[in-house]
Amino acid sequence: MLLKGKKGLITGVANSQSIAWSVAKMASEYGAECIFSYQGEVLKKRVGPLAEEIGCKALYECDLSDEGAVFDMFDKIKKDVGDLDFVLHSVGFANREDLKGRYLDTSPAGFNTSLSVSSYSLNSLVKGFEKVVSNNGGSVVAMTYYGSVKVVPSYNVMGVAKAALEAGVRYIASEVGQKGIRVNAISAGPIKTLAASAISGFRSMLSHVSESSPLRRNVTGEDIAGSAVYLFSDLSRGVTGEIHYVDCGYNIMGVPIKI
Repeated sequence: MLLKGKKGLITGVANSQSIAWSVAKMASEYGAECIFSYQGEVLKKRVGPLAEEIGCKALYECDLSDEGAVFDMFDKIKKDVGDLDFVLHSVGFANREDLKGRYLDTSPAGFNTSLSVSSYSLNSLVKGFEKVVSNNGGSVVAMTYYGSVKVVPSYNVMGVAKAALEAGVRYIASEVGQKGIRVNAISAGPIKTLAASAISGFRSMLSHVSESSPLRRNVTGEDIAGSAVYLFSDLSRGVTGEIHYVDCGYNIMGVPIKI
């Protein structure tokens, strides 16, 4: 099996509609042993049953915006699980009020919060991963979105945070490559998740993308998970620092198909 014998940390599972859950489920189907992080008791109640579904026995409470907490988590992982082969960074946050109106009116506090949670947390995760990475090297995959490079109405500060995340992917990849760690990101098309529900006009966005993308549909969790499994696996051992689009081709279009 493609991921047989590999172990990895999955962050960002909130419920069964989460992209992170789709990735964990498929990685498990391909032989990987997955462990989860979660933030707070409310999420633990949701994540716990999903973890049981794929035989995940290791759950770690961790606020990924707290670098000290991240490092403590990896110390526990080293003790409990041993070395890891991959990490999924599927984390993003912006205050609801900062996803309305003008990006220009984002508060300083809202800006700092979004950048810290959505972008800097990748730095913390990779530094923690360095402590536990397998002797064979490892793979880090971050989740991003097209709003990082093009204006998407109401995506606002999250677009700026994802742009920082993608730049971080490249810089970090250049710095940890000698350790055998690869760092890539998947730019997924819009998909119904708990986080996406906070974006104004999201249903219209789904309709527009399905009508305008070359494949004439929206992506599924399985589409995204398949690419993540590839990036976790040795098949992608020569790939790092890349932003891999899984959006049914929407990003290649200059104007909508129906004009």
